[in-house]
Amino acid sequence: MGGFEVFGRRYGSLPFEISWANDLNAEACKTYRRNLGHEIATGDVWELLDRMPTTADVLIGGFPCQDISVNGKRAGVNGKRSGLYKAMVEAIKRCKPKVFVAENVKALLRHEEWLRQVVGDFEGLGYKLHYQLYQAADYGVPQTRERVLFVGTAKGVEPYVPPVAERSAATWMTAREAIGNLEDMPQNPRINHIWSLANTSPEQGNRRLVADRPGYTIRAECHGNIQYHYRLPRRISMREAARIQSFPDKFLFVSGLRETERQVGNAVPPVLAWNVANAVLGCLRASEKKNA
Repeated sequence: MGGFEVFGRRYGSLPFEISWANDLNAEACKTYRRNLGHEIATGDVWELLDRMPTTADVLIGGFPCQDISVNGKRAGVNGKRSGLYKAMVEAIKRCKPKVFVAENVKALLRHEEWLRQVVGDFEGLGYKLHYQLYQAADYGVPQTRERVLFVGTAKGVEPYVPPVAERSAATWMTAREAIGNLEDMPQNPRINHIWSLANTSPEQGNRRLVADRPGYTIRAECHGNIQYHYRLPRRISMREAARIQSFPDKFLFVSGLRETERQVGNAVPPVLAWNVANAVLGCLRASEKKNA
C-alpha cells in the first residue's frame, strides 16, 4: 500500500501486503489488476466468503452507500446494497483481524437508528470502535468530500488514533492547482483524458468547478452529468476527476467513460486512504512495542 506520488508529494510504501480482495464489478476488477498487479475475486461477496483467508491483520471494506446517501433511495442499512456491511461483519468473524476499517457516507451519521445498528454489530464482535467524519480536503485532496470511517481494534491492540489534519479551509488545494495543467490538453483516451458530452440536466450535473476552491464531491452515479470545468465549455475529463480524487496520473482506468466515471466516483481518495492506513500502522506498531 502506498508508494505513489501525486501533486509533487511522495506517499511512501506501507508494510501491508494484500492477501485477498473482492469486488462485484468486473470492470473495476480489471482496473484493480492493471494497477495493483494482484488478483481479485470477482463476484458476490456472500458467495465468495469461503475463499477468504482464515487470518488477517487488517480487513478493509466500503459497504455500498446508495441506500443511505441523500441522493439514493434511503432504504437504510438494511437495504439490498448497504446491508452488505453484514457481509463485512461475517468476514470479521471469520478472519478475526487485529484492525478493521469500514467506510460510508456522511448521511449515515444523521440517522441514529441506522448508526446504532452498525455500531452495535461491530462492537458486538468484541472490538473497540472509533468512528468519525473525515473531510478529504483536510488531508491534501482537492475535493470537499466527507466520509465516515469506522475503525475497530481487537482486544490487546492499542487504540486507533486518527491522522491529524494537514490543512484547513484557508489552505485547501484548489481545482486549478489540481488540474490546471490539463486545461488545454486535447482528449487522450490513453490517459483517461476524455469527457462526457451530455447536455445540461435539470436534475444533476449542473455545477461548475470554482477555480480557487476544491472540487465538489465526485459522484459515481451521475450518468455522464459530471460537473463542468471552471473555465472551459465542457464537463471535466475522467483524468481531471481522478486528479480531484487524488489518483496519481500513473493510475489508469481500463474501462470506457461510463464505467471509469463509476470507478472514480466510488473510490476512497488514495491520499486520504494512505493517511488512515498510516494511522492503522501506528496502532499496530504501538501494540507490538507494548507487547515486546
